Amino acid sequence: MRDSFAHAEGAPGAAPLPHRLTQHPAPRWPTVTAVIPTLNEADNLRWLMPRLTAVDEIVIVDGQSTDGTVEYVLSVRPDARIIIEPPTGKGSAMRTGMAAATSEMIIMLDADGSMDPVEFDAFLALLCRGYDFVKGTRYGCGGGSDDLTGLRRLGNSALTALANRLYRQRWSDLCYGYVAMRRNAVERLRLESTGFEIETEMCVNAVRAGLRIAEVASHETERRYGDSNLNTWRDGWRVLRTMVRLRFRGALAPLPGGAAPPPAPIALELPAAALSRTGTE
Repeated sequence: MRDSFAHAEGAPGAAPLPHRLTQHPAPRWPTVTAVIPTLNEADNLRWLMPRLTAVDEIVIVDGQSTDGTVEYVLSVRPDARIIIEPPTGKGSAMRTGMAAATSEMIIMLDADGSMDPVEFDAFLALLCRGYDFVKGTRYGCGGGSDDLTGLRRLGNSALTALANRLYRQRWSDLCYGYVAMRRNAVERLRLESTGFEIETEMCVNAVRAGLRIAEVASHETERRYGDSNLNTWRDGWRVLRTMVRLRFRGALAPLPGGAAPPPAPIALELPAAALSRTGTE
């Protein structure tokens, strides 16, 4: 950077010039991959994709859509990584996307427009402070949901309470898939789920693996177009079965080579307006 006072040197009658301004390395955001499972979500992606302009990588895992989902994504983001696989479930798609991500940090969100990328900064800030795994909560201060029915709200509360007892945590929202993590945490989670229960498996395996976990408030809107594939009773049972089964498996053994060192915080000393990764301001 040029000296801020360079053009003042030699000015008649000028006051003594200060020493050259101290130079500090420019803060650097880590690179970020957005992982998005899709199945016939073209209409919803017309809202979501323009709001992802500042992420470094987009990974779309598509379940063989027939509505032009892939074609639309490539028309607005030719650099997006597209992975097409049979529609075997949300969990399978998320695992594929996480394995394909190359950035330092990964954010997973739904394609239906219910999760706003304007919230990315809150997730990333906690990762930069040294957390490994950050999950959204619709019950935190500033959070909420326009989509939860009474039955789903009751079921989520009961499952969250049970998970807290089983894993000695203080979660407020177990069944919500807006999640961010460091890429080096993916392998440590040892994920196996194929359906919506992967959201629970990520949380409980983060505990079993000894990861540093945080919650951050998030507001969920209604799906913008189309119908959800979520089935309250079927998927609720799968969540219950997953959390109980994994509780009795004990802690996850460290990966070969020993336990990963604690993550180093990343110093960020910029004004809040300069920290945005969403490009929506």
